Amino acid sequence: AVQDMIRITVQPESQVVAEGTRVSLTCCATGPPGLAYQWFCGRQEVPGATSPELVIDTATLVGQPEWYICRVNCGATFTFSRWAHVQVEKSSSPSSASGYCLTMAGLQILRQPRPCRLAEGDTLALECRAIGNPPPQYQWFRNRRPVEGAQAPQLQVTLVTTAERGSYSCRVFNLFHEVWSQEVDVEIGEGPRQTSVTPHLLCSQAGLPHSVTTPPSPVPAATDKVALLIGNMHYLHHKQLQAPIVDVHALGALLRQLDFKVVSLLDLRKAEMQMAVDEFLLLLDKGVYAGLLYYAGHGYENFGNSFMVPIDAPSAYTSEHCLCVQRVLREMQQRRTGLNIFLLDMCRKRNLNDDVIPQVGALEVTANIVFGYATCADAEAYELSQGELSNGIFVTFLKRWLLEDEKITVLLDKVAEDMGTLEITRGRQALELRSNLSERRALTDPICPPGQDESSARNLQWAKAHVLPESRHLCFDCGVTVQLGFAAEFSNIMIIYTRVVAAPKDITKCEARLTDIPEELDVDLKCTNKESPEEVGSPLAPVWSLGCPSCCLYSRICGLQKLRQELAFTICLQYRYQGMDDFVEERQRVNVGRPLIAKLNLQ
Repeated sequence: AVQDMIRITVQPESQVVAEGTRVSLTCCATGPPGLAYQWFCGRQEVPGATSPELVIDTATLVGQPEWYICRVNCGATFTFSRWAHVQVEKSSSPSSASGYCLTMAGLQILRQPRPCRLAEGDTLALECRAIGNPPPQYQWFRNRRPVEGAQAPQLQVTLVTTAERGSYSCRVFNLFHEVWSQEVDVEIGEGPRQTSVTPHLLCSQAGLPHSVTTPPSPVPAATDKVALLIGNMHYLHHKQLQAPIVDVHALGALLRQLDFKVVSLLDLRKAEMQMAVDEFLLLLDKGVYAGLLYYAGHGYENFGNSFMVPIDAPSAYTSEHCLCVQRVLREMQQRRTGLNIFLLDMCRKRNLNDDVIPQVGALEVTANIVFGYATCADAEAYELSQGELSNGIFVTFLKRWLLEDEKITVLLDKVAEDMGTLEITRGRQALELRSNLSERRALTDPICPPGQDESSARNLQWAKAHVLPESRHLCFDCGVTVQLGFAAEFSNIMIIYTRVVAAPKDITKCEARLTDIPEELDVDLKCTNKESPEEVGSPLAPVWSLGCPSCCLYSRICGLQKLRQELAFTICLQYRYQGMDDFVEERQRVNVGRPLIAKLNLQ
């Protein structure tokens, strides 16, 4: 059944085209032999449009954009592509009316991104629109480095901080050509809030699309979507895990693409886990559409209650040492969240050391709860080893489907089907879905921002956990200037890098090293002040190092939630003058305040 399923592999892309030109929409699918294609414009079939490619003469389009969709079927089984709309733009270019040959000759950018000035907490929205055949693809760059996941005509970043300031440009390309947009500056200062909402459209069960005149909005509208991701790996008294760091990072990146506010934390003790949940609950309020809690680590299930095991749990732990998921659910219900989602990537074996039935209290009767368990009751959850990286089985398959515009329960059903195709875990691990969801609610449902007063408290609470210290330059008495920069790996893990940017000519060698790091933080001194990102002990170095300059010394600071006071350390500059053998040393003390999750004071 899984092998014969029809799956869209190439979706048609919405395009802005010049008046009088032709445009090509493409839909490709895999599945059983004999796939048939039929294109629709709105609800009406396009006569003769029965191939994967649809060529449209824009001379026939007037005024409003036209909406197109492709049905792929094999017999009575069918599926639909995404909707794509074709917007005709007037262009000042004299070549814009030269017909189909223009798009065959190359790419043309019709709408350039514009510079903007925003306040912290605003939404950054940049747009680059182009025409071309084959249809153009996009990749956004910040400070000439690619922005991860930014491969659409619109680049949107919600709740910006100073980390998003810089110069942005967009690479537009197709199979034959490549062009670049103009480079624009984004400044973080006083400025208006900018938002955009992506329309969603639905298809009927009879194989025909619903009639569309204007793109309908999903119901109900989401005013906010928040997620807490916890991954516990380095247990003090239990087996170490490898997958949570990779799984939490992958899931966080995907949820951010869906406009979730994400707090991601690694290796939490019992008190820290409880405080993190408490802060998460502050983000939830009446009108919040979805609250999602993902946990990866050791766990167990007794008497129908699930327990998350913190890294400091003793060898013979009980419910007293762990967090009860059902208690968290009860507190979420009290916050009147529209949709409560729990994704539990942990074992559900019985804990023989624990015979206490916790008194959770009565849950309310609601129709908004979804539990996605990585495995069945009384079964274990496994990791996949892939070289230096390990993925949990659950997230390996979940990330394939997470961005799909499907009801959350339908999406998890597809994940379960995919997991069932893996031979090595067949009969040992199978996703279990529990839900009382009565409406069609999807992770992709767009956000309709509420009023400023209604959301400001939530936004402030979330922004606190994501503010990095400002990059700065340190000037030493010898004339050397050192850049001190920061990058975030998770909400409680920060990368600090140092780089010599200027030095007098008579100094032949110098380097700036990080020392005197607070003892309460989790720092492996053997992995500090390394010349390459890969040496700091993080499998995610290829990701965060994209935003760091070259020729630096890197240090990885973990456990920021343990900070009892502001983060202070020393930059030790060692240098040597021309013709001398001995090194000279200068030191500067630096205080960067409470970075990232440390601002929430989880102690």
